Amino acid sequence: MVELSEPQRQALAVAGEAPVPVFDPDTHAAYFLIRREVYERLADMLYDDSPWTDEEMGLLAAEDANTLGWEGMEAYQDETP
Repeated sequence: MVELSEPQRQALAVAGEAPVPVFDPDTHAAYFLIRREVYERLADMLYDDSPWTDEEMGLLAAEDANTLGWEGMEAYQDETP
């Protein structure tokens, strides 16, 4: 784990829950420091790991079929089990 520098610690104290921008001068990459609680709250809102519903599976299958150019192939499907 990386330890915070004193300027980073002060910036986080001032920012509260707001992200603190951090810049890596070697790679020129920009990052944001946020508190773990804020990250976890955001991760819970953005990521849904629940099982897919039948409706979601059907929509995904239809989207894949359209992407692969299978429009009109329903006539070739065997409707009897």
